[in-house]
Amino acid sequence: QVTLVESGGGLVQAGDSLRLSCVASGGTFSDYGMGWFRQAPGKEREFVASIRRHGDSTYVEPALEGRFTISRDNGKNSVYLQMNSLKPEDTAVYYCAANDLGIATQVTAYDYWGQGTQVTVSS
Repeated sequence: QVTLVESGGGLVQAGDSLRLSCVASGGTFSDYGMGWFRQAPGKEREFVASIRRHGDSTYVEPALEGRFTISRDNGKNSVYLQMNSLKPEDTAVYYCAANDLGIATQVTAYDYWGQGTQVTVSS
């Protein structure tokens, strides 16, 4: 059983940056591909970014590429989401998730989820 805990969310202004962190416990972190998703009020949870077990490959939702970057530190059991040039439409609860496949974009591919961290971007 893997437990994921996100942190780093908050209230920022448009154009600001935030770095989200997610720490895993209860498993061998490097066994899992990791992903970030987000969910805005009244909308479905959507894919943001994913990274392979050893960080050698990443995939970011094309609409977010250039502003968002995913990385991981297996020595710290952590995955990160660097978000730059934030926009009001980035406002959502951000979730990290773990899967045993590698890079994956579908919600159903992930076995473990964190509780989420709120990101609010004001205009």
